[in-house]
Amino acid sequence: MNLLKSLAAVSSLTMLSRVLGFVRDTIIARTFGAGVASDAFVVAFKLPNLLRRIFAEGAFSQAFVPILAEYKTQQGDEATRTFIAFVSGLLTLVLAFVTLLGVLAAPWIVWISAPGFADEPDRFALTTDLLRVTFPYILLISLSSLAGAVLNTWNRFSVPAFVPTLLNLSMIVFALFLTPYFDPPIMALGWAVLVGGVLQLLYQLPHLKKVGMLVLPRLNLKDRGVWRVLKQMGPAIFGVSVSQISLIINTIFASFLVAGSVSWMYYADRLMELPSGVLGVALGTILLPALSKTYASANREDYSRLLDWGLRLCFVLVLPSAVALAVLAEPLTVSLFQYGKFSATDALMTQQALIAYAVGLLGIILVKILAPGFYAQQNIKTPVKIAIFTLFSTQLMNLAFIGPLAHVGLALSIGLAACLNASLLYWQLRKADMFQPQPGWAMYLVKLVVAVSVMAGVLFGVMHFMPQWSSGGMLERLLRLGVLVAAGLLSYFASLLLMGFRLRDFSRKAIA
Repeated sequence: MNLLKSLAAVSSLTMLSRVLGFVRDTIIARTFGAGVASDAFVVAFKLPNLLRRIFAEGAFSQAFVPILAEYKTQQGDEATRTFIAFVSGLLTLVLAFVTLLGVLAAPWIVWISAPGFADEPDRFALTTDLLRVTFPYILLISLSSLAGAVLNTWNRFSVPAFVPTLLNLSMIVFALFLTPYFDPPIMALGWAVLVGGVLQLLYQLPHLKKVGMLVLPRLNLKDRGVWRVLKQMGPAIFGVSVSQISLIINTIFASFLVAGSVSWMYYADRLMELPSGVLGVALGTILLPALSKTYASANREDYSRLLDWGLRLCFVLVLPSAVALAVLAEPLTVSLFQYGKFSATDALMTQQALIAYAVGLLGIILVKILAPGFYAQQNIKTPVKIAIFTLFSTQLMNLAFIGPLAHVGLALSIGLAACLNASLLYWQLRKADMFQPQPGWAMYLVKLVVAVSVMAGVLFGVMHFMPQWSSGGMLERLLRLGVLVAAGLLSYFASLLLMGFRLRDFSRKAIA
C-alpha cells in the first residue's frame, strides 16, 4: 500500500469530519452564542474529550500499536487475537470504573477544572449535569480507539478516519431537531455526545471482523503483553498529552477571566484543529504503525528515511496552513461563527486567539510526527522527560502572558510550548543517531518559504478587493471565503510546481 495514498484518504476523511465539525460549531454558536450555557458545555465536553486524547488516542495508542505490530510481525494471528482480547478486557474494566467514578464525582471535577464557575451556582450546576451525561463517552471512545488502532495496524486507515464524522452528525442532529425537547436546551448536546460515542464503536466492529480481529474482551492480568502495554502507558500519558493537559490547565486560567473567554479559546482551537487534525493526526496515524513495523523488522535505515518523509510532508503542508490561519483569521471567524448570539466582539476575541495558536501550529504537528519516532522503539523515557519540562514551561508562559494578553496569552503559550517540545524531540532523535536527514533540506526549505510568501501576498491582495466580512448572509460569506482559500491553494502549489516539486517525489510503500 502506498503511504501517500493512505495519507490522502485519511486526510480527506478527516477533512470531512472537520468540515462537519465546523458546521456543528456554527450551529451551536448561532443557537447558544458565547455565554453561560456554551461555557458549561465546553468545560463538560472538554474533560471526557481530554481523557479520550490522553488515554485512548494518546498514551494507549502509542503504547498499544508498537506492541501490536510486533505481535503481528513476529507471532501470528492467533497470538495477536488473544493479545487484543486481553487488552480490551482490561481496558473495559478500568474505564468502566473510571466512568462510574467520574459520574459520581462530577461536582468536584468541575470545581477542580473550572474553579471560577463556583462563584455562579447556576453555571456550576449546569456544568455538573452536562458532565454526568458526557463522561461515559470516555469508555465508548476508548474502545472505539482500540478498534481503530487494530485497523490502522492492518492498513485499514479509512475506517477509523471516518469514525469522528459520526459524533459530529449526532451533535448536528440533536442541535437542529432535538434541542426543544430538553430543559435546559444545552443538555441536548450532552446526550448527542453519548449517542455519538455508541455509533463510533458500533461502526468499526464489522470491519474488525473482516480482518479476523473481532474478539470478545477477556480478562487475564497475568498476560505478559498486557503488562507491557500498561508499563508503557503510564509514562506515555505525559509524553503524548502535554498539549491536552496544557489546554485543560488553560481552561482553569480562562475560567477566572471575563465570561466568554473559555468559548473564544474553544472556537479558535477548533479552527486550529482543522490543519492539526487533517495533517497532524493523519500523519501520526500513518507513521506510527509504519515506523513500528519497520523498527520491529530491524531496518534502521528505512526507519530514518520514513521519518524524513514524514517531516518533509509536514513542512510542505503545515507552513502554508499556519500562515493562512493567521492571515485569514478575520474571514474564518466572521464567516463561520458571527451569527445570531455570537457577536462581533466574540469574533474579534476568537480571531486574536487564533493568530496566537497559529504561531505554534508547526510545532504542534511536528510533535505528532517526532513522538511516534520514539514510541515505535518502545522508548518512553525520553519523550516523557521532554514533556514534563515542556509542561512546566507552558505554565510559566501562562503566568507571564495572561496579565497583558488575557486569553490570547494562554493560546500563545500552547503554541510556543509545542515548538519547544518538537525542538527537543528532534534533538534527542539526532543525538541517539535514530534519524539522519536526507540531503537537500536547505534548498527544500528555501523553496517552501518562497511559495508561502507568494501565497500570503495573493491572499492579502484578494482580501483588499473584498467587502467587509460581516456583510451578507452565511452563504455569501462562505463563498467569498472559498474564493480566498482557492486563491491561496492555487498560488502556493503553482509556485511549488514551478520550482520543481512533483507529487511522485512523496510516494512511499507501506509494510504489510
